[in-house]
Amino acid sequence: MGQFLSKVQKGKQQRARRTVLYGTHGIGKSTWASEWPNAVIVQTEDGCADLDVAKFPLCETLTDCWGAIMELGGEEDHGFQTVVVDSADWLEQLIWKTVCEKHNKKAITDFDFGKGYGEAASIFSKILQALDVCRSKGIHVVVLAHCEVVRFTDPQSESYDRYMPKLHKSVSSLMQEWADEVLFAAYKRYVRKEDLGFKKTRGIASGDERVLYTQESAGFLAKNRLGLPQELPLDFAAYEPFLNVGEK
Repeated sequence: MGQFLSKVQKGKQQRARRTVLYGTHGIGKSTWASEWPNAVIVQTEDGCADLDVAKFPLCETLTDCWGAIMELGGEEDHGFQTVVVDSADWLEQLIWKTVCEKHNKKAITDFDFGKGYGEAASIFSKILQALDVCRSKGIHVVVLAHCEVVRFTDPQSESYDRYMPKLHKSVSSLMQEWADEVLFAAYKRYVRKEDLGFKKTRGIASGDERVLYTQESAGFLAKNRLGLPQELPLDFAAYEPFLNVGEK
């Protein structure tokens, strides 16, 4: 058998996951991520103080974040099984600050022709590569992000609004392609019509059920490679049975 044919593999390969979770502010993204196996959080924003989970001190510079990720992917047997980056959009802010200081700019928008965003995206890509080193050692990678409503141009229909990670479009695309799962966390809303008389109505939204959406729809971006149901409760206990445990 040929050199390359002899290396053909069959069947599913269990590997550590690369999971992105984005959602509305304060819905419980950090809590969900903290319940992954033996997790440690790389903090780029100050929001995990009340969580009983291992965490690095708040990263005040991009170097702090780099150092934490590089040590997790290094040779030391630290025992952590999941690294959580909380959050990608605050990490992006650290990257912008670094790029601006390097070129003596006040803001990332001061660069001509979007060159600042391009350099920032290149740095973000290198961070994803460093996280891939962690994954190659059997460590799950969970990246959290906030969300925003953006106008989406669909070539098959009219444009419409949808939820997306709160990142520059170049970085958002990189992260979407890199991830095995992109999950969206939101409250499940129900809208009922109230009759105001004189042929007028108004919609009243209600519902406080926290939901994890796993498949894309017009209203949000999502994907998964685990065969997940279209939606799950935002509870790691509901998600864990579908999780492929990475090999050590």
